[in-house]
Amino acid sequence: MIKLKVLRIRPDKVGRLRAWLAEAGGRADEIRETFVNEGVTHEQGFILSTVDGPVLVYAVESADYEAALRAFAESPFPIDAEHKTVMAEVTDGELPVPLLLDIHV
Repeated sequence: MIKLKVLRIRPDKVGRLRAWLAEAGGRADEIRETFVNEGVTHEQGFILSTVDGPVLVYAVESADYEAALRAFAESPFPIDAEHKTVMAEVTDGELPVPLLLDIHV
Protein backbone atom coordinates (compact mmCIF):
# COMPACT_ATOMS: atom_id res chain seq x y z
CA MET A 1 0.00 0.00 0.00
CA ILE A 2 1.18 3.50 -0.83
CA LYS A 3 0.16 6.31 1.48
CA LEU A 4 0.61 9.97 0.57
CA LYS A 5 0.60 12.87 2.97
CA VAL A 6 0.68 16.52 1.99
CA LEU A 7 1.96 18.78 4.75
CA ARG A 8 2.18 22.57 4.86
CA ILE A 9 5.74 23.75 5.44
CA ARG A 10 6.38 26.94 7.36
CA PRO A 11 7.92 29.20 4.69
CA ASP A 12 10.81 30.20 6.94
CA LYS A 13 11.60 26.50 7.61
CA VAL A 14 12.00 25.19 4.04
CA GLY A 15 15.79 25.38 4.32
CA ARG A 16 15.71 23.49 7.61
CA LEU A 17 13.55 20.75 6.05
CA ARG A 18 15.82 20.48 3.00
CA ALA A 19 18.85 20.18 5.29
CA TRP A 20 17.15 17.48 7.37
CA LEU A 21 16.13 15.46 4.32
CA ALA A 22 19.69 15.71 2.96
CA GLU A 23 21.06 14.56 6.31
CA ALA A 24 18.54 11.71 6.45
CA GLY A 25 19.58 10.61 2.97
CA GLY A 26 23.14 10.35 4.23
CA ARG A 27 21.92 8.17 7.08
CA ALA A 28 20.10 5.68 4.86
CA ASP A 29 21.38 2.64 6.77
CA GLU A 30 19.79 3.95 9.98
CA ILE A 31 16.56 4.62 8.13
CA ARG A 32 16.52 1.14 6.62
CA GLU A 33 16.81 -0.26 10.14
CA THR A 34 13.69 1.68 11.13
CA PHE A 35 11.94 0.44 7.98
CA VAL A 36 12.46 -3.15 9.08
CA ASN A 37 10.96 -2.30 12.48
CA GLU A 38 7.99 -0.53 10.88
CA GLY A 39 7.33 -2.80 7.91
CA VAL A 40 8.02 0.06 5.51
CA THR A 41 9.60 -0.76 2.15
CA HIS A 42 9.97 2.67 0.53
CA GLU A 43 9.66 6.38 1.32
CA GLN A 44 9.94 9.45 -0.88
CA GLY A 45 9.56 13.15 -0.11
CA PHE A 46 9.09 16.14 -2.40
CA ILE A 47 8.91 19.84 -1.60
CA LEU A 48 6.56 21.71 -3.90
CA SER A 49 5.99 25.44 -4.25
CA THR A 50 2.29 26.27 -4.45
CA VAL A 51 0.26 29.47 -4.52
CA ASP A 52 -0.57 28.74 -0.88
CA GLY A 53 3.07 28.26 0.09
CA PRO A 54 5.48 25.34 0.25
CA VAL A 55 4.24 21.81 0.86
CA LEU A 56 5.89 18.49 1.53
CA VAL A 57 4.47 15.53 -0.38
CA TYR A 58 5.51 12.39 1.47
CA ALA A 59 4.97 8.89 0.10
CA VAL A 60 5.27 5.74 2.20
CA GLU A 61 4.95 2.18 0.96
CA SER A 62 4.03 -0.48 3.51
CA ALA A 63 1.93 -3.64 3.62
CA ASP A 64 0.18 -2.31 6.76
CA TYR A 65 0.36 1.47 7.02
CA GLU A 66 -1.48 1.65 10.36
CA ALA A 67 0.97 -0.84 11.92
CA ALA A 68 3.86 1.19 10.48
CA LEU A 69 2.47 4.34 12.11
CA ARG A 70 2.19 2.59 15.48
CA ALA A 71 5.75 1.24 15.20
CA PHE A 72 7.02 4.72 14.28
CA ALA A 73 5.18 6.28 17.24
CA GLU A 74 6.83 3.79 19.60
CA SER A 75 10.20 3.72 17.83
CA PRO A 76 13.33 3.28 19.95
CA PHE A 77 15.58 4.62 17.16
CA PRO A 78 17.28 8.01 17.65
CA ILE A 79 16.78 8.99 14.01
CA ASP A 80 13.01 8.59 14.39
CA ALA A 81 13.05 10.86 17.45
CA GLU A 82 15.03 13.43 15.46
CA HIS A 83 12.59 13.11 12.55
CA LYS A 84 9.60 13.76 14.83
CA THR A 85 11.29 16.84 16.29
CA VAL A 86 12.20 18.31 12.91
CA MET A 87 8.79 17.65 11.39
CA ALA A 88 7.07 19.32 14.36
CA GLU A 89 9.34 22.33 13.86
CA VAL A 90 8.94 22.73 10.08
CA THR A 91 5.38 21.65 9.28
CA ASP A 92 2.11 23.46 9.87
CA GLY A 93 -0.59 20.83 9.47
CA GLU A 94 -1.67 18.32 6.90
CA LEU A 95 -3.62 19.29 3.80
CA PRO A 96 -6.57 17.03 3.09
CA VAL A 97 -6.10 15.57 -0.36
CA PRO A 98 -8.92 13.37 -1.63
CA LEU A 99 -7.87 10.07 -3.16
CA LEU A 100 -9.24 9.98 -6.70
CA LEU A 101 -7.67 6.79 -8.04
CA ASP A 102 -6.27 3.72 -6.30
CA ILE A 103 -5.60 0.66 -8.45
CA HIS A 104 -3.34 -2.22 -7.49
CA VAL A 105 -2.97 -5.93 -8.11
